[in-house]
Amino acid sequence: MLQTEFEVQIKRLPGNEDIHIPAKMSDLAAGFDLYAAVDEPLTLGPGQRVLVPTGFAMALPPQLEAQVRPRSGLAYKHGLTCLNSPGTIDADYRGEVKVLLINHGNHGFTIERNERIAQMVIQYVPEVKLVEVDELSDTERGEGGFGHTGTK
Repeated sequence: MLQTEFEVQIKRLPGNEDIHIPAKMSDLAAGFDLYAAVDEPLTLGPGQRVLVPTGFAMALPPQLEAQVRPRSGLAYKHGLTCLNSPGTIDADYRGEVKVLLINHGNHGFTIERNERIAQMVIQYVPEVKLVEVDELSDTERGEGGFGHTGTK
């Protein structure tokens, strides 16, 4: 039977006692919001990217990974999104969680301390064994890809 509840250990890093730990903003939210642990306001100009600290590290169980994703409101209203999205945090990583942000907007965006900057979705990772073969089974789709079904 698939385990459906896991414990993830969160450790606040020194100097970040005031930073919120990841939190869900509603009962049915899939993601935990992540907060900026910047020492001073950081303005990200159009086209610029920056690695933003979150002030915490964590220990995921071996069956899980965390995905860092953009917050839809920041993307829609300001053009702020995550580069390398979703970013994967593996179960064996113990360093500070950081968010790689890029400003695709037309104006600078200032990130304040404790501002919600991204979300983290934790996913189950099944044990997978890759098996090399000489031939693959046929399907109706075959090798069709990259828009092969058209737009209408």
